[in-house]
Amino acid sequence: MKYYKYETHLHTSEVSACARVSAREQVEFYADMGYSGIIITDHFFNGNTTVPREGLDWKEKVERFCEGYVNARDAGEEFGIDVFFGWEYSFFGTDFLTYGLSPEWLLKNPQIMDMEHWDYCDFVRNCGGLVIHAHPFREASYIKEIRLLPRNVDGVEVINANRTDFENAKALEYAKDYQLLQFAGSDNHTAVQSVFAGIKTKEKLETIYDFVDVIKSGSYKIFREKVKLG
Repeated sequence: MKYYKYETHLHTSEVSACARVSAREQVEFYADMGYSGIIITDHFFNGNTTVPREGLDWKEKVERFCEGYVNARDAGEEFGIDVFFGWEYSFFGTDFLTYGLSPEWLLKNPQIMDMEHWDYCDFVRNCGGLVIHAHPFREASYIKEIRLLPRNVDGVEVINANRTDFENAKALEYAKDYQLLQFAGSDNHTAVQSVFAGIKTKEKLETIYDFVDVIKSGSYKIFREKVKLG
């Protein structure tokens, strides 16, 4: 049976300060890998972003934030791969992948920057968006505590291609204990890497709203794969 492969967690150097490759390079790489689509999830204004924190009004910030997605979308048309819009919202190292809401929605909702992180999650979901807790058990020097919000998210990234087996195993246990959707993504910042993760679907997804519907319905498979490059 044919499956369509999608990368769910990916960053571009235009917007994510920690990314090492451009949107176009990411698109070309995934097209060569045979993926049907990718979702751009650049770090949001409260994360490791290239968007200036001062000197821009909200409209300018949103437009600047969308540059990675716009560049990827344009490249996707050239390389024949679908590109969808999302973002990774952060609260002191606790990160939430956000899907199903548009740049236009962002323009209309500047108040999200003043919300507590749990209120942000609830608001996004009430607006029809999907919230996935990314790498919930990630450890790093700048992360002072692990925060879990099982009542405020739709799912958990139980496979992150750039996290340890231990961290992913704890995430899977967490998702099972709270009966949350199980999710996977590569968290790709460099295009070329040896391990990838994402979702597979039986039907081709035409929009980010199709993606949200598929995830909420559970009509997908998560995967992790090692790739021999070069």
